[in-house]
Amino acid sequence: MPIAFVFLMALRFQMEYWKDGRWFVGRLPQVPGVFSQGATVAELEENILDAYRMMLEERDPTPAERVVEVKEIDVPA
Repeated sequence: MPIAFVFLMALRFQMEYWKDGRWFVGRLPQVPGVFSQGATVAELEENILDAYRMMLEERDPTPAERVVEVKEIDVPA
């Protein structure tokens, strides 16, 4: 019986973060909606990964069926 191997590549994102009072707050700019906070940068990174996993679990499995429209708007300076 042949053995199948599955290799999963890790994705690499940039995490932007900043200090807000006593908290580190951050987001993944490449993945809209993924943001979190933590008492340390390490805790923030853990929380960001959890937020990313939750986003993947909750996403619509059939986004290709949606009609997405784009409209440019003017915003006063």
